[in-house]
Amino acid sequence: MTADEDGTKKADPDPDLKNFGDTLSAFRKRAGLTQEQFRPLVGYSVQYVASVEQGRRHPSPKFVNKTEEVLNTHGVILIAARQLNRRRGLAKWFRRWAELEVEAIALNTYECRVVPGLLQTEAYARAQIENVPPMPTAKEAEERIAGRLQRQQLLHRTPYTAFSFIIEQTVIERQTGGREVTRELIDQLLELSQLPNVDLQLMPTISPTHSGTDGPFRLLESQDHEWWGYSEGQQSGRVISDPKDVSLLHQRYAKLRIQALNPADSMGLLMRMRGSL
Repeated sequence: MTADEDGTKKADPDPDLKNFGDTLSAFRKRAGLTQEQFRPLVGYSVQYVASVEQGRRHPSPKFVNKTEEVLNTHGVILIAARQLNRRRGLAKWFRRWAELEVEAIALNTYECRVVPGLLQTEAYARAQIENVPPMPTAKEAEERIAGRLQRQQLLHRTPYTAFSFIIEQTVIERQTGGREVTRELIDQLLELSQLPNVDLQLMPTISPTHSGTDGPFRLLESQDHEWWGYSEGQQSGRVISDPKDVSLLHQRYAKLRIQALNPADSMGLLMRMRGSL
């Protein structure tokens, strides 16, 4: 927290918003424009421009596009805004992984706690987010939901990224959010499993052999054919780059793919679960 001269405390600006604001300010000054001169060119007030540059306001898409047009930053402002939007609503420890996801050509996920964010419906995401203390404000909840849903564009972009998901059956049987939310969730899982680049497998509740007992993890392959791993716990997440550790995760994931139901049997189980609700 910072304080005004009168001692009134103010929340520190979000560091990502502040970085965007600093970038905007640098290009504006390079163009020889004051905030007052810049204001009529973009059609926003001096107060709005100042708030964005200080990292205290998220720039609107219209403002970003107009800024690029006026300052001719050769796409820098547009790229900065896209990066900002990707991170908005995401936990600090997850942002680096989210950036790697954008450039991935393959992504493998094992999850035993919740349905992966890339597969969640809005209602399921809301139920999950609003039930984990500390309870978010309405604005915080909406930003987290928006950030989660925005990442799902990765499933549909071309050229395709290859996705593999292994999810514990019990995660769905928990019925997070209630029966109706679970019905909608299963319908979405069935629909997404039909995408040519998505493999979805369920790990049955009774699994005498199980290679994922150390917890959830993810693996991805970059466009440079480098592999990265990620593990997450309470209020923490770790991007894994050491080849030995990444190799260990590969071995575990390979075992899990054998131990889980195959995609066809997983879809059959999902349909039976849907019918029982």
